[in-house]
Amino acid sequence: MKLLLLEDDAEAAEFVQRGLVEAGHTVDLATTADDGLHLALEGAHDVLIIDRMVPGGDGLAVVRAVREAGKATPVIFLTAVGGVRDRVEGFESGGDDYLVKPYAFSELLARVQALGRRSPTIDLRTTLEVGDLSLDLAGRTARRETTRLDLTPQEFKLLEYLVRHSGQVVTRAMLLDKIWGFHFDPRTNLVDAHMSRLRAKVDRPFGRELIHTVRGAGYMIDDRA
Repeated sequence: MKLLLLEDDAEAAEFVQRGLVEAGHTVDLATTADDGLHLALEGAHDVLIIDRMVPGGDGLAVVRAVREAGKATPVIFLTAVGGVRDRVEGFESGGDDYLVKPYAFSELLARVQALGRRSPTIDLRTTLEVGDLSLDLAGRTARRETTRLDLTPQEFKLLEYLVRHSGQVVTRAMLLDKIWGFHFDPRTNLVDAHMSRLRAKVDRPFGRELIHTVRGAGYMIDDRA
């Protein structure tokens, strides 16, 4: 795979880059926010590995800009900033995974390879629809009827996951795993809070619900009569 590593610590960058190259990958290295954003937007990378604290800006801002540009390249944050709130911010900015330093390189490699398997060739659709709701995957925008919905990157990601599983029950555990990368229960109302805000934008103004609560199980999106 072709990878982008945004890391300003020379020793850490050399260690990670060497390990990834030895594993058979090609690695572009950036050491500043500006260089990282330029390479992320211009290069055809399979996975972006982003440190949060880099010269010239924040890795979160780099990822937000990548998502706003319509690029869906998988992102893993590799950072020493590891509180629950920090990780939530990483996922809300558009990240797909979050690994806190210090870490085992074998785990980083496994996570990068797992993200790389999320090949866009599996589903070539650029538009997803449920009833009068449509998602433009390239532009990362959503519309209900003719009204454009004002969604955050994380809300769009959550809605996209629901729509890709339309007609199926999606549990809170599935959402915590797939959207936020939590393989455990962080004992917060993270899912319910985000779902409440999403429903306020997707359903409430239009008088007909698409997102339904399945009591005791989770959520489902479908076009019920």
